[in-house]
Amino acid sequence: MYQIVSATVGDVGLSAMRESTPPKKKRVDRHGRRLMVATLLGVVLVTAAVAAWSYYSTSLRKADLLKTELLDLNKDGFVIHNQAGAVIFQMTFRSDSLDLDSCLKEGRVLTCSRSSAGSLNFFIETVKPKDTVMCYRVRWEELETSRAVEHAMAYHGSHWYGGGETRSQHWPIVFHGSQEPEPFITGDVGSKQRVFGNILERYWLSSNATAIKINDSVPFHLGWDENSKMMRFQARYENSPYKADCGRPVRAELSYRVCVGHDVGSIHKYMVRRYFNKPSKVPSEAAFRQPIWSTWAFFKTAVNQDKLLTYASEIQTHGFNWSHLDLDDQYTSGYGEFDFDPVKFPNASHMFKKLGDDGFKFTLWTHPFVNYNSTNFGTGVERGLFVREPSGELPALIRWWNGIGSILDFTNPETRDWYALHLRNLKNEYGIASFKFDAGETSYLPQQFSTFVPLQDPSMFTRRYTEMAIPFNDRAELRAGYQSQNISCFFRITDRNSLWGYDLGLKSIIPTVLTVSILGYQFVLPDVIGGNAYPDYTDGEKGFPDRELYIRWLELSAFMPVMQFSIPPWVYNNEVVEIARKFTALHETLVAPRVLKLAGEVLNTGDPIIRPLWWIATDDEAAYKIDSQFLIGDELMVAPVLEPGKQERDIYLPAGKWRSYKSEHFDKGPMHLTDYPVDLDEIAYFVRSA
Repeated sequence: MYQIVSATVGDVGLSAMRESTPPKKKRVDRHGRRLMVATLLGVVLVTAAVAAWSYYSTSLRKADLLKTELLDLNKDGFVIHNQAGAVIFQMTFRSDSLDLDSCLKEGRVLTCSRSSAGSLNFFIETVKPKDTVMCYRVRWEELETSRAVEHAMAYHGSHWYGGGETRSQHWPIVFHGSQEPEPFITGDVGSKQRVFGNILERYWLSSNATAIKINDSVPFHLGWDENSKMMRFQARYENSPYKADCGRPVRAELSYRVCVGHDVGSIHKYMVRRYFNKPSKVPSEAAFRQPIWSTWAFFKTAVNQDKLLTYASEIQTHGFNWSHLDLDDQYTSGYGEFDFDPVKFPNASHMFKKLGDDGFKFTLWTHPFVNYNSTNFGTGVERGLFVREPSGELPALIRWWNGIGSILDFTNPETRDWYALHLRNLKNEYGIASFKFDAGETSYLPQQFSTFVPLQDPSMFTRRYTEMAIPFNDRAELRAGYQSQNISCFFRITDRNSLWGYDLGLKSIIPTVLTVSILGYQFVLPDVIGGNAYPDYTDGEKGFPDRELYIRWLELSAFMPVMQFSIPPWVYNNEVVEIARKFTALHETLVAPRVLKLAGEVLNTGDPIIRPLWWIATDDEAAYKIDSQFLIGDELMVAPVLEPGKQERDIYLPAGKWRSYKSEHFDKGPMHLTDYPVDLDEIAYFVRSA
C-alpha cells in the first residue's frame, strides 16, 4: 500500500523539486514490439484453434449421431449398408428434409423433431431379432394437418418382387413410365387398366436380401418413376379413400419396417413368419389331385340344365376324372337372387341328384352385388345391408360388369348373416359342396362411401368379404385377397385372356403365381386352361383358343397346384384329348403328391409351394431374372414352352445334380441348355438329387 504525506515548507527546495518531477518514459525498442505482436498473434491462433476443435468435435458428434447399425441418416434420406460396406437399400425423403440439429440418439433409437417445414415426429429404431436379420422401424409423422409424407425407395441395382397382381405381370417387377401415387387398394386388373391387384399386400422383397413392409395404419399410396428408378411411398388423407381415426387430428404418418438378411430366402422366411397369417388347414385333397371343371369359359352366361348335364356326361365319356364341377354365372333369375332360374333350370333338384349319383360334387358362383332390379334389392335397402353413400342414409349405387346395383356391406353383422344364410340354404337344399366367390375388390366401391363399421383402410372390405368363404373353405375359391392368407381356401388368379403374351396371357401365369406365392397365398388356382376365350382377347378360330396355345397352357397347368378345365379338350381332336389325359394323369401321380406334402408344411412355415429359381440359388444373378421357369418345392424344376411355333426352348439349370424327364443327367451346373428340344406333347422338367 502507498501512504500519502503532506508537504512542509522545509521540503521546498531544489532536491524536492527534483523528486517531484515525473520520470521520462522509456522507449520500447524494436525487439519488444515484435514480442508483443507475437504474443497477440499467439492468442488469436489459440482462440481459433479452440474454436476449430470445438466445431470439429461437434461435427464428429453429429456424424456419430446420424449413424446406427449399418444405417446412415442425412437430411434427405438414409442408406443401409451390408457388412462389406456396400449400399443395399436407399430411401429418399421427397416431401421434406430433416433438420439434423433437432436429432438425438439414445441407444438404438434415433429421433428428430423438426423438418424444413416445421415440427414432426420422426424416428428410426434398430431392432435385431436374430443374428442373421437386422430390422429398422421407420416412422415419419407430420404434426400439421393436410400435409402428405412421401419417401422414395431406389430399386436400381437390385431386383424387386411382391406388391400384388398387375395386368401385365413380370418377374421381377417391371415399372413402365411414371405414376403419381395412387391409393394402394385391391382392384380388378382384368376389367380396369390403372388399378392395383386383386390379391395385394404392402410387402416387397429385393434380391439384395432386403424387404420392406408398410404398416397397416398408413393411408398408403404407391407411385413410381422409371427414369429415376424409384418406387414412391406416400401417406395422405386428402383426395383419398382412406379415413383417419375419429376424434383425432388428420395427420399423415408414413411408417414401415425395413429388414436386411443374409440372403433373399432367409429374409423372406423371416418376414413371412413375422407379418403374414398362415392358413389353418389344407383345402380338399381331391381338388389338388383331380381337375376342377368350370362352365364359365365354355358356356359363359348361356349355361342351362341340358348343357350342364351334357357337359358332365362328356367328361365321363372321354375318360376324365374330376374334383368337382363349378356352375358359373347366370344360373339365377337376376343378380342378387339365390334361387335357380326356373326357365334355364326347370328341375334343379333332380339335376343335382342325378349328377350326385354319378359322383359329381358342385360349387356355385356367387358375388357381393345386388342389382337394383333384383327382388332382394328392396330387402337390402330396408334392412340396411348395403354399402351406403357418405351421408349414411341411402345405399350407394355402383356399376359392375353385370349391371347397376349396390354392394353388400360385409362389415355389418346382419349382412353377413343374411348372405351366409342364403349360401347355407343352397348348400342344404341341393347338396352344394362350396362356392366360387367372385369379385370383392375395393375398386368396386364408390369413391366416397359409408359402411356399418368405418373402414380406415378400404382394402379391409376385401378382407371382410374373404371371411365369408371360411365356412365353405374345403373347396371354396376366391379371386381377391388382402391380409387373407389364413383363409384356408383356393385363391384364383384373375381371369386370363386366351393370348400368348404378358397382358393376362399365358406368359403372365408364372410371374403371377410366383408373386401371389411370395405374398403368402400358397393354394393357388391359375385360372382355366386356355384362358377365358373372350371374343376380343383370343388367339384362335371359332371362338376357342388356338390349339397349340391350349396344349401349352394345359401342360403348364399340370404342374400348378390345381388344374381347372372349362373349354374341354374334345372341342379340338383326339390328339388333344390324349394329351389332356396324359397330363391330368401326370399331375395326379407326379405333381399332386409333392404339392400336398408342401401344402401341409405351409401351415407351419408359410413357404411357397411354387418357388422361383433363386429359392435354391441365392448367389446366382441369372436365377433372379428368370420368369418362365419355376420350382415345386426344392427338387422339381419346370420349364414350359410359352412361345408359339416352338418345339424347343432355352433352359437354365442352377447348380446341382439334375435328372431330366428324358433320364438325362446334368451335374456341372449352373448351366444353360440352348434350344433344348421339347415336343408339342411334352413339358421339360427336371428332378434335383442330393
